[in-house]
Amino acid sequence: MQVPSGYGLHPQNYIAPSGHYSQGPGKMTSLPLDSQCAGYYSGLYTIPTQNVLTPNTASQQPGAQQMYGRVPPAPHVVGSTPGSFQGAASSASHLHTSASQPYSSFVNHYSSPAMYSANSSVASQGFPSTCGHYALSTVSNATYPSVSYPSLPAGDPYGQQIFTSQNAPPVRPTRDHSFSGQNTAISHPSPLPPPPSQPYHQQQNLSGYNTFSWSTSGLPSTQDNPVRNHTSPTAANNNLTNTVADSLSCSVMQNVQPPKSSPVVSTVLSGASSARTPPAANRPIEPVASVTQPSELLQQKGMQYGEYVNNQASSAPTPLSSTSDDEEEEEEDEEAGVDSSSTTSSASPMPNSYDALEGGSYPDMLSSSASSPAPDPAPEADPAPAPAPAAPQPSKTAKPFGYGYPTLQPGYQNATAPLNSGVPPSGPVYSGLQQYAQQYPGMNQLSSSLGGLSLQSSTQPESLRPVNLTQERNILPMTPVWAPVPNLNLDLKKLNCSPDSFRCTLTNIPQTQALLNKAKLPLGLLLHPFRDLTQLPVITSNTIVRCRSCRTYINPFVSFIDQRRWKCNLCYRVNDVPEEFMYNPLTRSYGEPHKRPEVQNSTVEFIASSDYMLRPPQPAVYLFVLDVSHNAVEAGYLTILCQSLLENLDKLPGDSRTRIGFMTFDSTIHFYNLQEGLSQPQMLIVSDIDDVFLPTPDSLLVNLYESKELIKDLLNALPNMFINTRETHSALGPALQAAFKLMSPTGGRVSVFQTQLPSLGAGLLQSREDPNQRSSTKVVQHLGPATDFYKKLALDCSGQQTAVDLFLLSSQYSDLASLACMSKYSAGCIYYYPSFHCTHNPSQAEKLQKDLKRYLTRKIGFEAVMRIRCTKGLSMHTFHGNFFVRSTDLLSLANINPDAGFAVQLSIEESLTDTSLVCFQTALLYTSSKGERRIRVHTLCLPVVSSLADVYAGVDVQAAICLLANMAVDRSISSSLSDARDALVNAVVDSLSAYGSTVSNLQHSGLIAPTSLKLFPLYVLALLKQKAFRTGTSTRLDDRVYAMCQIKCQPLVHLMKMIHPNLYRIDRLTDEGAIHVNDRVVPQPPLQKLSAEKLTREGAFLMDCGSVFYIWIGKGCDNNFIEDVLGYPNFASIPQKMTHLPELDTLSSERARSFITWLRDNRPLSPILHVVKDESPAKTEFFQHLIEDRTEAAFSYYEFLLHVQQQICK
Repeated sequence: MQVPSGYGLHPQNYIAPSGHYSQGPGKMTSLPLDSQCAGYYSGLYTIPTQNVLTPNTASQQPGAQQMYGRVPPAPHVVGSTPGSFQGAASSASHLHTSASQPYSSFVNHYSSPAMYSANSSVASQGFPSTCGHYALSTVSNATYPSVSYPSLPAGDPYGQQIFTSQNAPPVRPTRDHSFSGQNTAISHPSPLPPPPSQPYHQQQNLSGYNTFSWSTSGLPSTQDNPVRNHTSPTAANNNLTNTVADSLSCSVMQNVQPPKSSPVVSTVLSGASSARTPPAANRPIEPVASVTQPSELLQQKGMQYGEYVNNQASSAPTPLSSTSDDEEEEEEDEEAGVDSSSTTSSASPMPNSYDALEGGSYPDMLSSSASSPAPDPAPEADPAPAPAPAAPQPSKTAKPFGYGYPTLQPGYQNATAPLNSGVPPSGPVYSGLQQYAQQYPGMNQLSSSLGGLSLQSSTQPESLRPVNLTQERNILPMTPVWAPVPNLNLDLKKLNCSPDSFRCTLTNIPQTQALLNKAKLPLGLLLHPFRDLTQLPVITSNTIVRCRSCRTYINPFVSFIDQRRWKCNLCYRVNDVPEEFMYNPLTRSYGEPHKRPEVQNSTVEFIASSDYMLRPPQPAVYLFVLDVSHNAVEAGYLTILCQSLLENLDKLPGDSRTRIGFMTFDSTIHFYNLQEGLSQPQMLIVSDIDDVFLPTPDSLLVNLYESKELIKDLLNALPNMFINTRETHSALGPALQAAFKLMSPTGGRVSVFQTQLPSLGAGLLQSREDPNQRSSTKVVQHLGPATDFYKKLALDCSGQQTAVDLFLLSSQYSDLASLACMSKYSAGCIYYYPSFHCTHNPSQAEKLQKDLKRYLTRKIGFEAVMRIRCTKGLSMHTFHGNFFVRSTDLLSLANINPDAGFAVQLSIEESLTDTSLVCFQTALLYTSSKGERRIRVHTLCLPVVSSLADVYAGVDVQAAICLLANMAVDRSISSSLSDARDALVNAVVDSLSAYGSTVSNLQHSGLIAPTSLKLFPLYVLALLKQKAFRTGTSTRLDDRVYAMCQIKCQPLVHLMKMIHPNLYRIDRLTDEGAIHVNDRVVPQPPLQKLSAEKLTREGAFLMDCGSVFYIWIGKGCDNNFIEDVLGYPNFASIPQKMTHLPELDTLSSERARSFITWLRDNRPLSPILHVVKDESPAKTEFFQHLIEDRTEAAFSYYEFLLHVQQQICK
């Protein structure tokens, strides 16, 4: 039996480094479909009308990606409609598990990527928060110099404290290697510090990040020279993507008076014939890549990867035309102007797409795998070329990652320290991975100290201890499940990215695809790139150091060959170290590039220059599109929304340029002129919804601060303006078309509030739900959209950097499957409030109010793009989340918010036998709400293993279940819900079967799993019982679709609570083991298994389901607890509908409220609290979450284990 080297979980006091984002180079192409993959992605996800490449299927070769599935294969043509396959239903259950069949896989083929044009400009500000289970680390254990500064007035809108290097006050040396709590922004000064003559300038933090910025006034910076951030209007205009140029027609002239109580002047407009031109009507439209469909017949089996990747087709690219190649070469040349170190002051030509801005992929990989190879990047001109030794062409077989060198090279031995260095070398520095026996050891030398990855140690790690699942019933730990720690040495562990931001389903990466296929485990990444952070190193520099080949950002896992050269940890190219990078502003020392903060933190944020812009940063623009039909007015949401806006108007992210606008609609569309100088808001009504136009384009989006009083007047009047309306129709589609036209010039965020099924104009929908089929155990239909109108509109919005967020407040079926497309493809958010009514359902009203507070005030990034890079030999092929794939590997995110999660599936294309470490880097390029272009970079390092035992030892079971959930959602839409359920069951069957036959040599009659996978069957059963995938239980179609939307866009930490809720007993809370949060004592009760056997009628239990809390009160619960916590004398007096805990001056009340408040902190959605009495009708929903118990339509946990065991033994 193979056993791996030491491998463990996070200890309770584990501190994970804070992590950030980076856009990666290596262009990812979509995987071709083989005979196993057809139909995994639905034909409903049609190919977008712009910016989409759907190539021919390349040679189909097994070996690159494992498949999940045991459904008998059936012929299928790519692009066929869903429902083509039927899963074999198991007679033993409703799990539809079919006979076992082997896995298969396929190879990803690279081709020349197509480049697309897009507008660019993005924004963000910070609202720090902490994660529930991971303490934010002190990033690299470095202490910034302790300096006393006088408090100064606010200045920089982004909240950075700016210091100049000149005349630095003396800094007290210290050896304490911990952050002082501030985010640190480092600006790269010139090689020699300026003379000590200029004072410090400090500005208070306004953005939520505590940030230090070091800069030298002698060098240009993005803050000092805002003019450099502006590009020519022509360049910006030429990059606008397809814009709808609707011709204008006349509408009927009407006179409509608003209610007398309204201070709004109403005007009905006719079409302005040809006098008015929609914005961007004359902008050039990009050519659309030709689309071809493969002709091969394909088969489907189990959980597969394939046909459509979320928002773009997933298949291998066909060779591009010479035009495409020329475009690619032009873009690479333009980016090459930004030097290997990406000197921000370079005067490179303006790139014509985001792909060129953020960087390309591995040229050699493209040329070797594509029929029409993409050219290498053009030579990059250094600002001050200096002779340097020729860098050897790297290869994985060469002795990589460098050698040690003397403390100072021959030219530096007698050099004096830089003037006014301020801090001796013994002062606080970053403890990097180079500070070992040699000053600059290489990656191979580092890997030799990883504890021996040959996995032949004599002791078996805990993660591989065999567990008999059918005998050990209480496998759920009493404390939260921690992410496994990669088996790296201590120094690399300290530098690695926080699992809250970036984690992999396997923390030990298999050397080959064949080894991965043997393990039968999913390989992918889970990302939370823009999450709120309390510590974020911010780099303000004239030079962003990047690999000249793959465009990777320098990071803690590169190696320095000497002071002048560093080797990329992704493509192994040797790069020159820029002169400016030789100076460390923290230590005031020269010649120590390995101590720079970029090399000491796996999560950093760079302040980018105009080289990373397609146009000057646009202001933050917010447009609210509100349903004011009779149904909406009756629901009463307008009062809550307007009150929330009034309370948070000054907290909207932005600067002095922030703009805001409002539209309302029923059967007509109402615009509001809020131009400064008017005495009251003016309503403009457009009744011709078939030919929507903008009545006064220049006065509908107004400056928030200049027109604040008019905005407040409108918000105060809106709830009563339509109080007497009898209009029942909803023209949502035309209202969205008008919103698109209004937002196109700048981009921004559109917030849509809808209460019913759209019934007029473009995008009208018909009810598709059959209430009698809600509890069907066979076919669940209509999970996909009924029309492509909302998807096409979303793609148009994405092209104009506009995201659409949907708030659906409905008491009846509203076809969320169709409406959700407007947010899915524009990188928006979806909020769903079933049975919403402000008085009849007060808990939903309170939830809306709290959600709006978070929504309106959280940080936001505009005009964002994201790219993930990985070590050569790995490839990414399928993405999950809300976005649009603009080119083969570039995700377009019109908006990015801190509550958005993403997932990506990986395959191993080349053997990794020549390296012992692999790295992943994600880069998020965005514009903050303050108008700064920023790049958030996260880098993750993982070991490579050759043993199957090691692969199992490194499973991150929570990451694996979240990735499988994303895959199952796609499978449900493209094929059928039963096929998705089959595939989930088969994922368990195959992985445990593979473990038993290859690693475990124990002969047991039970079901054996390694400790690392012991929760896998439990989590899969929990997933099968969730609203998204359950059958046999009455589930409204909109509820099911919303659950699927949540799976696709929630970060792991929140998604896991939705999949497997946490159950606590709260009638016996004590201070034993309590934690202290801000001056609060928070009890930490043990977790209980989700089974009724853990409930006692003498107790009270809290269930945390992520977006909802249940407090179950037993019939025999102690009256003292009921009185002290609920405020009622006994069980009988507790009301049937109770949604709040009163603030009582008792110890039990304080403990209960403190614990619940702690659980609620930092949730993207405010949980509703329901107090459920034993034996009340409301307990049904509570008991549905007890996933270990049997229901009429589903197995108990023990029965599920027996079923899995039966499948394995077949």
